[in-house]
Amino acid sequence: MDRLIEFFEFQIQIGKISFPVKSIFILVFVFLLTRFLLRLLGKLVVKGLSNEKRIKFQSVFTFFNYFIYLVVILITFDTIGVEITTIFAASAALLVGVGLALQTFIQDIISGIFIIADQAVHVGDIIEVEGKVGRVEDITLRTTRAITIDNKVLVIPNHKFMTTILYNWTENGTLTREQIDIGVEYNCDPKIVKQLLIDIALKHPRILKKPEPTVLLSDFGENALMMTLLFTLNNSFYANAVKSDLRYAVFEALKENNISIPYPQRTVWLKQTPSKT
Repeated sequence: MDRLIEFFEFQIQIGKISFPVKSIFILVFVFLLTRFLLRLLGKLVVKGLSNEKRIKFQSVFTFFNYFIYLVVILITFDTIGVEITTIFAASAALLVGVGLALQTFIQDIISGIFIIADQAVHVGDIIEVEGKVGRVEDITLRTTRAITIDNKVLVIPNHKFMTTILYNWTENGTLTREQIDIGVEYNCDPKIVKQLLIDIALKHPRILKKPEPTVLLSDFGENALMMTLLFTLNNSFYANAVKSDLRYAVFEALKENNISIPYPQRTVWLKQTPSKT
């Protein structure tokens, strides 16, 4: 028994830091107890949450777990007599270097917490960041993953949502109002062009019949009448493909009806100066 007590009281020396063997067992016990209590708390909280909210809570809760572990370990060290200030002093330079290296990582984590708490982005939303469009498939504390229209995985560091403009195409619902612009010659009948554009839009399988597509005479351009075709989609993920289909169809319809799409024209006047004899 005395030898066992002597073993637990044996001092371990690491540089300027000294602590008894028993402190290791105390630290392990406290760590396991904390882990058990956190798991129990997590299960109790997520019990009444929906699947989406459960995923968000678990992401944030995982981050705070590490923070709680760190606090508990430091408190335990202080309780068993280990000088915390000595540990910090010995590792100050290392901590500064690690902090600088993890600066972007920490920004991603904090941004991820804001995204989840603010609910600015949800799984299934169609977003546009720096000209890239994708459907959100997964949101974690550090990154957000989205699938582009060409089936590529777009991995977005979460700090991008805080430093650049984010377009959430579906935050107000899945229906979006889209448009394409067309320029036609001045000597055509704009009412005929309007009906052609509406008919083309109504034939496309992805364009909704209600609300009905409309055409605006948007401007009198320098070389053309500018007309805008407005239509509604229930899945804006395919907006670019639908716009491309419409432009092909409009080009063919205008060609069949002998309506040209004018290009910029300039009139140049040449003034001849009399030659000196």
